[in-house]
Amino acid sequence: MFRWERSIPLRGSAAALCNNLSVLQLPARNLTYFGVVHGPSAQLLSAAPEGVPLAQRQLHAKEGAGMSPPLITQVHWCVLPFRVLLVLTSHRGIQMYESNGYTMVYWHALDSGDASPVQAVFARGIAASGHFICVGTWSGRVLVFDIPAKGPNIVLSEELAGHQMPITDIATEPAQGQDCVADMVTADDSGLLCVWRSGPEFTLLTRIPGFGVPCPSVQLWQGIIAAGYGNGQVHLYEATTGNLHVQINAHARAVCALDLASEVGKLLSAGEDTFVHIWKLSRSPESGYIEVEHCHGECVSDTQLCGARFCDSSGNSFAVTGYDLAEIRRFSSV
Repeated sequence: MFRWERSIPLRGSAAALCNNLSVLQLPARNLTYFGVVHGPSAQLLSAAPEGVPLAQRQLHAKEGAGMSPPLITQVHWCVLPFRVLLVLTSHRGIQMYESNGYTMVYWHALDSGDASPVQAVFARGIAASGHFICVGTWSGRVLVFDIPAKGPNIVLSEELAGHQMPITDIATEPAQGQDCVADMVTADDSGLLCVWRSGPEFTLLTRIPGFGVPCPSVQLWQGIIAAGYGNGQVHLYEATTGNLHVQINAHARAVCALDLASEVGKLLSAGEDTFVHIWKLSRSPESGYIEVEHCHGECVSDTQLCGARFCDSSGNSFAVTGYDLAEIRRFSSV
């Protein structure tokens, strides 16, 4: 069971964007950072374990000369082996900051040369893989940035061309030294998933076709891909083969966010039907097949959910954001 804990107030509502919540745990400092997007700004908050807000500030997307402020599409903390960077994407480019959001270390402007006059240009979908940060774009390309151990000498090292539709989300997990391991998955507006092996050169391993609905959110855990779709379903695939093992009719409306508690294999799903569910993923010892168990369901009444994240790697607490909701709601196990 989970109970509603003290909420964290926001200066305004979260924007109605999928995956609109990022969480960074700082156990050494007994702090948790939260990041939420609204219009041309991102709200960054720090809170104590009891949910007491300690600090709050706003980041704005980089503006061009004489241009109106661009809309931010996502904010996400990327945990690399040697540093943590805060990445902010918008309709104009990609900004990378030190983890506290005070020092910008890199700016990448989006090239709209290939876009038609009626096509929106934006970046969306952010994940760290080893010493790389991968960011999706409106064109379907995934930009791979090589991140140094310190300093601003960040380099665009590769562009991955597995998609034809805008990227919606990217998920990664540590490769743990295995060869030919699938350690990154990318999703797009058509529902197509591309499975990659990271490295000095990223390799496309397999494609998992879509079926006519977008895939707003995706996660990867121990070779299991969890994909949330616009029809409310959550699919569990074998990453190495792309085979579908489990299909869950999880929500009555579109899935807007997925997250994984990596220590225990708990999957968090949030939908536009106001419900949040927690699922336990595992593999059968006999067959190796993927198995799933429903652990908890929570209704956040009268709220269009748009972001949901676990607040710890053991899945004992989670937080959600909603459109027209000026707070982050926190829940913890009892």
